Amino acid sequence: MMRTLIAAAVAAAFAASFATVAQSQDKPKPAAPAWQQGKPPAMAESKLAPHAGKMTETPASDIPIGKLKLPAGFKAEIWATGLPGGRAMAVSDDGKKVYVGTRAIGRVYEVSDEGGKRSVRTVVDKLTQPAGVAFKDGALYVFAIDKVLKYDGIAGNPGVQPQDLTAKFDLPKEQHHNWKYVAFGPDGKLYVPFGAPCNICEPPSKEYAQIRRYNADGSGKEVLATGVRNSVGFDWHPKTKELYFTDHGRDWAGDKGFEDELNKISKPGGFYGFPYCHNNATPDPDVKKTDACKGVTKPVRLMGAHVATMGIKFYTGKMFPAEYQNTALIARKGSWNREKPNGFDVVAVKIGDDGKTTVRPFITGFNESKDSYKFWGRPAYLAQMPDGALLVSDEQTGAIYRISYERPKGEPKKK
Repeated sequence: MMRTLIAAAVAAAFAASFATVAQSQDKPKPAAPAWQQGKPPAMAESKLAPHAGKMTETPASDIPIGKLKLPAGFKAEIWATGLPGGRAMAVSDDGKKVYVGTRAIGRVYEVSDEGGKRSVRTVVDKLTQPAGVAFKDGALYVFAIDKVLKYDGIAGNPGVQPQDLTAKFDLPKEQHHNWKYVAFGPDGKLYVPFGAPCNICEPPSKEYAQIRRYNADGSGKEVLATGVRNSVGFDWHPKTKELYFTDHGRDWAGDKGFEDELNKISKPGGFYGFPYCHNNATPDPDVKKTDACKGVTKPVRLMGAHVATMGIKFYTGKMFPAEYQNTALIARKGSWNREKPNGFDVVAVKIGDDGKTTVRPFITGFNESKDSYKFWGRPAYLAQMPDGALLVSDEQTGAIYRISYERPKGEPKKK
């Protein structure tokens, strides 16, 4: 009897074991993170992954601002802190308030300049990636993935309730690469990009991988550019009024990979290559198409592989030397999808009348090693203040830096 009971128990145990194995085999594997999409078999063992953002406040005393290096006569100082995840900035009409969007943390901040010190408050919280902020005619516009809010007269009325304009802007729902940088152009129109919902793929619908413009109330939608993988920064040339935009290159293409781009829209309707063609007419190895680069608008400048090219601002102030007039200052937040770091700086791009470009360093020192990731800051966006100083947001520290210039003593003024 005892042997019979033991045999039955053993059989039951084996049956349970086999059932568990069968269930585990039938159970679907969890989906890979979105950032791994497009990872080739040859890089299957790669440990590369996006850097986790520091979404807590960094005290000013913990920010090594003295490590930043700038050209002679320029100075970097901490202008504001207490903005975890701070990215794009929009300046109020009088320059006394700066509104700052975020991506991961879901907030929009208001920074008030109170003559020698700054205070920070949260305008709105718990939105889905409200990276896009723009300011025009006394109103703040906030763009999240699935919501557009307008705050009329907010600079003088902190408690103003927003107007919900979401329905008028026809927002696609996918989140991947769909956070936004938004700005009003010289024509008074509101410009909005919609990134590809993947690393590399044919978008599921035509509403992605494009840049649009609207009237301020959301009417008059017009598609200006297609084939744009992920533009999260643009500005207009002060003389030509042409729109220049940055665009992130695809991941998982090795350290040399496909570079980020600086592009130009001279007229509506241009196709910029994604997903079939990259950089200066190089077909994609995974998403193939006959004559992949035929008719593609080539970039004005390649900005470096995986540098995360973000904000761009054409300088028009009077504080900096004359050589900086109409120069594009561009923040490169810094790479993750390459073994050796790239970016983590702000560069100055001079665009000649003949279209030729030159690039030189403007702010360096955010990463302390050329061969490894030892960064303490990640510059993201730029804003010009009424006095001609430049503000630089740092998403890693949640701070904003003020860049000013004073001619070194004994140096003649350049004409």
